[in-house]
Amino acid sequence: MAHAAQSSPVARGSAEQRITARKEPRIGFEGKMMSPGLVLLAALSIVPFLALIAMSFSRVRLLGGVRLDVAGLTNWARFFTDADMWMSWLRTVVYFVLTVGLEMVLGVGIALCLFRVLRGRNILLSLLLLPMFAAPSIVGLLGRYLTDSTFGLYAWVLRSLGYTGDILGSPVSAFAAVVLMDVWEWTPLIALITLAGLSSVPQSVREAAAVDGAGGWMTLRYILFPAISNVLLVALLIRSMDAIRYFDIIWVTTNGGPADATKIVPVRLYETAFRFFDLGYAAAIGLAMLVFSILIARTFVRLLDVRGLTR
Repeated sequence: MAHAAQSSPVARGSAEQRITARKEPRIGFEGKMMSPGLVLLAALSIVPFLALIAMSFSRVRLLGGVRLDVAGLTNWARFFTDADMWMSWLRTVVYFVLTVGLEMVLGVGIALCLFRVLRGRNILLSLLLLPMFAAPSIVGLLGRYLTDSTFGLYAWVLRSLGYTGDILGSPVSAFAAVVLMDVWEWTPLIALITLAGLSSVPQSVREAAAVDGAGGWMTLRYILFPAISNVLLVALLIRSMDAIRYFDIIWVTTNGGPADATKIVPVRLYETAFRFFDLGYAAAIGLAMLVFSILIARTFVRLLDVRGLTR
């Protein structure tokens, strides 16, 4: 009995150690194999981010080697008081709303049309997705040639309809042209995501709605749209993150002109950094774009969470 009483604390101690060992997280073989790559990716993300923050509070000297001279809040004060920068933000918001809005409306409409097609849907979908596979710079070059006032096809069509101006030479028409180029390229992505969401709606639900006498509009409003609302939010999130930092088409077609009519924030950021070499101010602009992107992303993620809780 005495021996059992003496050994029982040891047994309890070993049992507690085993329980503690089970609770402690262990890195498995897969985690150990992935850890070098994860550390490298973290370094490639964190180090440039910290350097960007340091540059935003400095004046970057390039002659004789890269050197950071502390400038305090000079770059940020310039950012908040720069009238041209605020005009660029206004153009960015207008560009963002027009491109994403038109792509969502047209993409959902095209997806609904394809959803009704029974024969040849795959062929139509393949043709629809062709613009999405072209590089944005190629789309910009194609759009520039099609809108050229001398030999462009679209310019010739508009002249036959009575428009005699230069499409890329007028502020309003140039802005509309780059918006439509973006819409032409990325509307197929919205259509593809929406069509995938529509295909996931059970056939039995749609048949039950038809039996109950629901028409096309009623089925669309009360069954299909609620069923694919989360899919639409994901599509909206993807395009929003891309539209905020869009650069290629505008730079290839107009370089931000005419008269800064298409100079959105990414174009101004590029010019500030690589044309005027004002890297400190460019770092402040880039961080502001990052904050704006995070706010947009958090808004959509919160909407997804709310819809998930209400279901």
